[in-house]
Amino acid sequence: MAALCESFTLCGLGPSSGVGLDGGLLALEPGPDRDHVLLTDRGRTATLFKVSDQKPLGCWSAKHGQIITCPVVCNFETHEYIAVHDDKVLRIWKNTDVNLDKAFKATLSADVYRIHSLPKGGPVVLFRGGGVRTLDVLLEAPQQEIENVISDEVIKWSEAFMDRQQPILIFTTEKNGDSFVYVQKLKMNNLHKYKLEQQELSKALSFTAYIKNQIITLLCLSSNDSVYKFLIPLQQNTEEEEQILPRSLLLNLSVSGSVLKGTSFVVLDKDHIAVLGSLATAGEESKECLTIWNTKFQTLQTSKELPLGTSGQIWCYEKKFFFTHGKVLTVVIYKCETSSLAAAVGKLKDSQAPDVSLFVDWNTLGDEELVISLQSQQSVALKPESRMIDASTTVFENELRQVMSKGQMPDFQATVGCVVTALINRCKANPKYYPRNFLLQIVENQDLSYSLCPDLMVVALEKKDLHLLQICLQRFPDIPEEITYACLKAFLSISDAYLQRIDLNLESVICYLDIELNNKEVKTEIVENGFSTELEQNIWETKVTKKLHVTSDSESCPVGPQKAALLNAILHSAYSETFLLPHLKNLPAQQAVLFLRYLYYLYVKCSEKITTTLPGTCPPTVNQIMDWLCLLLDAQFSVMVMLPEAKELLSKLHKFVRAQVRFYSELNKIEGSLQELQRLNHQKDPHTYSVEVLELI
Repeated sequence: MAALCESFTLCGLGPSSGVGLDGGLLALEPGPDRDHVLLTDRGRTATLFKVSDQKPLGCWSAKHGQIITCPVVCNFETHEYIAVHDDKVLRIWKNTDVNLDKAFKATLSADVYRIHSLPKGGPVVLFRGGGVRTLDVLLEAPQQEIENVISDEVIKWSEAFMDRQQPILIFTTEKNGDSFVYVQKLKMNNLHKYKLEQQELSKALSFTAYIKNQIITLLCLSSNDSVYKFLIPLQQNTEEEEQILPRSLLLNLSVSGSVLKGTSFVVLDKDHIAVLGSLATAGEESKECLTIWNTKFQTLQTSKELPLGTSGQIWCYEKKFFFTHGKVLTVVIYKCETSSLAAAVGKLKDSQAPDVSLFVDWNTLGDEELVISLQSQQSVALKPESRMIDASTTVFENELRQVMSKGQMPDFQATVGCVVTALINRCKANPKYYPRNFLLQIVENQDLSYSLCPDLMVVALEKKDLHLLQICLQRFPDIPEEITYACLKAFLSISDAYLQRIDLNLESVICYLDIELNNKEVKTEIVENGFSTELEQNIWETKVTKKLHVTSDSESCPVGPQKAALLNAILHSAYSETFLLPHLKNLPAQQAVLFLRYLYYLYVKCSEKITTTLPGTCPPTVNQIMDWLCLLLDAQFSVMVMLPEAKELLSKLHKFVRAQVRFYSELNKIEGSLQELQRLNHQKDPHTYSVEVLELI
């Protein structure tokens, strides 16, 4: 079964987008990290985005008059970026480079069609004439002659794969209405050409392919509203110059009198494909939509209407669809589960994934006294089909554990989500029932998300279950900004005395706060550039929060370690600034000041270290701290400037940032001199001893 889940906007594409995608999107490629994508516009700009934060991490532009002519890719082995502008000019740069015009440049002898980057095979360059070179071979002699493989044919599509540690490139061409496919094995320098069997009056619109068991499966989206399949064996013994590949019908894009005029498509798994196009019904206006089809049972699984229109191109990466919708780039998360006939027709009743309501009578889990009295009476193992009349809480939870122990069952994560949802519904119905330890165990050991159990964090907030909220913030990638704000407000409002009694994970703060939980001695922390801090722990019996006391010229931590650990979980959670900012404006002034003081403390603490990285396990990064500082000041600035207790804090923050700006400005002034010294040192004979005096002007 397949389904379309939540969607969000990654970036704008118009003149006001601010990310350089004014010409529209040419391509989307994987970035150096699984959460990164690399966008190339139809002009001269490439932008690296972090998908979960919907934020650009870097943007590079060619000079005016230059045009990037093929998608920019990432070299996964060197973490460099590769672009081609004006068909022949190759550029290579790193993430730290700012000016693309100063990046490595090589002019090639032939026009480039596309560059494909393989995670374990390196970049592969395909030229418009059909010639193929690995990037390493090409850089050895950029002006080497490139052979013309195709004759009067135009390349329409290409893709690269790794098969048994061998890079393989496949591309299709078109000539006089006929379609051809070429398969190039790079290590063996082996090229095979095939002609695709084609139906009259139909045209190939889009291609995609995958490799399995030494066979390339090439799929073709045709203009006659069908998807065809071609099988290409890699074990090729024939010497024929050109073979005709027979086609087989994979899918008809029609359902209930409606026909989908597809424009592009992607493969999701062996039984599902996603098609972007216009769904037309007789007598009605066609509507652009995103659809998922089951190729095994020839059914439309789900669709999403796109009223603002699209460019007709779709990309798929890390269980997410990317496509333009109006003037924005939209991301839609999807899920695909094991294909079965029942799932295909929407009647899934899998015996291996039972509905918990079939064997649980929630009304019997009431008074704790009844539970205790019944525990001694019940010793018979319960079967799933039984109603568990008068069952004890312990027996009930053990039964749920048995359900979740079947990790290989289809739709396992959905089943776990149903278990958690059922537990939460029971908690709502009976306030006395709250299986805290069981819920913690599930969240810690299962790969869940907020969308699978949306009420879990709401109930945890009501119960003040701070440990569960901390784990959810650390593990759930899709928490709504409203819930993140509610957690922040709760953490800031809870007293330090109450937090002393709570069992929390302090790994993110234990090192830079230098806390020994089982020791009351004063600790001194020596940091890299000479700063020192002392930890003075108050008497435990008074239930007063532990504070970090530092030297008089530095700041003390304004919160205790428990509250610091909770706030760190907030800093780690993903958010969209657009949706979080309105909520932060409602944060009470005193809580906003406390949070700002903690962020300032972390900012100063990061700056003490040469590496600008706090010690410990998963501490906040300097980028997260800066982002939240800016976000909080944007939301609360008018309140802060009017609040007397915030005046000194804002002044300190201003002075600290100004001092850092001046420091880095001075460093920039001597950057050129240091680079010149480094260049001179490389020119010296390392075996020659000399003493020289260099004057820096």
